[in-house]
Amino acid sequence: MDEDFLVSEQIERAALTDLHAAASESVHEQLGLRLETIGTALVSIATGEPCNILLNRTVGLGIETPADLDTIQAVLACYEAARISDYYLHLHPKARPIELKAWLTQAGLKKGRGWMKFLRHTQAPPKAQTDLQVQRIGPEHAEEFGRIAAHCFDFSTAAIPLFESLIGRPDWLLYMSFDGGKPTGTGTLFVQDDVAYLDWGATLPEYRNRGGQGAVMSRRISDAIDLGCRLLVTMTGEAVPGDPQHSYKNILRAGFRPTYLRENYVPA
Repeated sequence: MDEDFLVSEQIERAALTDLHAAASESVHEQLGLRLETIGTALVSIATGEPCNILLNRTVGLGIETPADLDTIQAVLACYEAARISDYYLHLHPKARPIELKAWLTQAGLKKGRGWMKFLRHTQAPPKAQTDLQVQRIGPEHAEEFGRIAAHCFDFSTAAIPLFESLIGRPDWLLYMSFDGGKPTGTGTLFVQDDVAYLDWGATLPEYRNRGGQGAVMSRRISDAIDLGCRLLVTMTGEAVPGDPQHSYKNILRAGFRPTYLRENYVPA
C-alpha cells in the first residue's frame, strides 16, 4: 500500500483515539463512549449519540493486515451489543482481502455515501478572502468551540464537553473564526510527527458564504507547515448530485487534491 495512503488512515485513527482519550469520566458515561481494536480496525461507539456516524464508525479494516470474516462479525457484534443501528464501516480502496466488499454485503451491510480523502504537501495556502477573523484559541473559548462544533455536526448538547476537552491536548490545536468578538466557526489541527489531520471545520449557518471556513483552513495549513509537517490530510463526503458541496469546494480551493474515495458500509 502506498505510504501516504496508509499514513492518512493511521493519522485519522490516532485522532479518533485521542478524542476518546480526552473525554472525562463523566463525558464517557454520558455519551457512552467506547473504543475497541479488532485486528487493524478501530471501532468507535457512542451509545449516547446513537444516530451520529462521526462517533459511531470503524476505521482501518484490512489496511495493515488482511481482515477476515471473524473480524467483520466481531465489529458488527460490537454495534449490535451497544444497540447502535446507524454506523459507518469505512473501507479503504486498498483494504485486503479483495473479498471484503462481498463479505460486508453478505453480513447485511450496504453502501452508503462515501467519504473522499484529500492530501496536500507543503505548498503555501491561498490567501483567504473574508471579513471574519481567525485565531488559535485557548480555554477562554472552550465552551463556544464545543457549542458550535456540537451544533454544526448534529450532536446533542451533551457532546459539548467532549469538544471542550480537546483544548490543551498535546497533539491538538484549535481554531475559531470571529465576527468582531462573536465566535462563528471552528476547526482543529491534529499533528503527530510530520503529519497533520484537519478536522471539525464548521461555520454557523448565519455566517456561511463569508469565507470563514476557507480562512480557518488556510490558517491551519500555514501552521502545519510551520510545524514541519510534510503531509496534510482531511476529508469530507463524496460529491453527489444535488449537494452544494461547500466543504468539498473549500478543500479544493485550499490546495488539497482528492486522493481516494473510501466507501462506507452501513446497516441495511
